[in-house]
Amino acid sequence: MKAMLLQAPSDLVQTTVDDLTVGAGEVLVEVTHSGVCGTDLKIFRGDIPVQYPRVMGHEMIGKVVTAPTATGLAIGSRVVINPVLSCGQCFYCQAGQENLCPSGFLLGRDKNGGFADHICVPAEAVFPLPSQISNDCAPLIQVMTTCHHAQNLSSINPGETVVVVGLGVSGLLHVQLAKARGASRVIGITGSPVRRSMAEKFGADDTFSPDEDVTQEILNLTGGRGADLVIDCVGSMNTLRQAIELARPGGRLLLFGIYTDEIATLPFYQLYFKELILTNARAAKAEDFPACIQLVVDGTIDLDSMISHVLPLVELEQAIRMLDERDEARMKVILDHT
Repeated sequence: MKAMLLQAPSDLVQTTVDDLTVGAGEVLVEVTHSGVCGTDLKIFRGDIPVQYPRVMGHEMIGKVVTAPTATGLAIGSRVVINPVLSCGQCFYCQAGQENLCPSGFLLGRDKNGGFADHICVPAEAVFPLPSQISNDCAPLIQVMTTCHHAQNLSSINPGETVVVVGLGVSGLLHVQLAKARGASRVIGITGSPVRRSMAEKFGADDTFSPDEDVTQEILNLTGGRGADLVIDCVGSMNTLRQAIELARPGGRLLLFGIYTDEIATLPFYQLYFKELILTNARAAKAEDFPACIQLVVDGTIDLDSMISHVLPLVELEQAIRMLDERDEARMKVILDHT
């Protein structure tokens, strides 16, 4: 089969690889569309180590080629794939934390992923796609599941004020999900006027640029208290510091961005003094997929408006390099394999 193969950092080629062998209980899927994200960029650059050669790609949908009879999946039916696979037997899997399985892996990073003609996955990793969800936006469901899982951990309550720092794809999904969970005021922060406008379209009640006095603005909007929950979608020490400042005493921080710093200067005393609760979130769980699919089907979440580019699979390298460019108009890049 054809695949986009990463042979070494920044060395990506279109080539032919061995056809897949379908094991017991597995579904063979013809990949039709996939999404490109920051993890792919980091793997491409060599920032995230992988074993070479590697087929990247963990946001993918496709059509069923073969499936066990017990699944009830019809040949040719559309499905979205959960790329986070686990052993199902260990302490974490038995405790309902299969996304933390020490023997688990991520397709496209630890094993070959979806930037290819086909992929073979366990039947439990496949979820049917309703006809109301378009092919172009469907790969975004995987991204949405990670946001959904994170908000499950931080439990947004009706009537709360939620601040989202960073309005990229995940930040805009957090805005929509927070409104869907009943937050009375959702505030977005980004330096991009285009993305502030998109956040407002998606339900943000207020948006600010980091250049403004954001802390004072949020104090004014919350009766001097601060935000009940601050979601940092950037993952930098500057935005973490800001999140601590913006949260009210007794508030919560959802650290969604990935921090790689090992040494930091932060207002640590404020974590104690405000009695802040910090939540980190990693990968989504299987249960997040049906929930997110339903939110898209019923119109609660708009994914289509977040797609800015659709390119053919052979232009994967261009799509990856686009993520490294500072382009306000660029949102989600989708690859069409057909």
